[in-house]
Amino acid sequence: MKYIGQLAIILTITFLGEALNNILPLPVPGSIYGFLIMLLCLQFKIIKLNMVKEVGNFLLDIMSVMFVPAAVGLIVIWADVSQNIVEIFLICVVTTVIVMVVTGKVTDLVLRKSGGSNERSS
Repeated sequence: MKYIGQLAIILTITFLGEALNNILPLPVPGSIYGFLIMLLCLQFKIIKLNMVKEVGNFLLDIMSVMFVPAAVGLIVIWADVSQNIVEIFLICVVTTVIVMVVTGKVTDLVLRKSGGSNERSS
């Protein structure tokens, strides 16, 4: 019964995120709204971590299974995708590099602001 309650909390937050996606005219996916709602609920102790921890860990454990439908979808549309594979590959590489650089810069900024050690080992 505990797991059903934890899953209900996570699904409710997910539903609220999707509802916000339909209400707000912003190009933000419902899952991002859901993540933000969950983050705020955990941060402000509206939801305690132990209220969702076991089901959250379970979902993380089976996360790789969740990629199977996407992989099957890619196989289905492979004829269309294969015509643009070089462009898609370049976009993936460029955006990955951008994300890595931005993440590093933001981390450096946060460490400097918080007074954390930012020494690099040689």
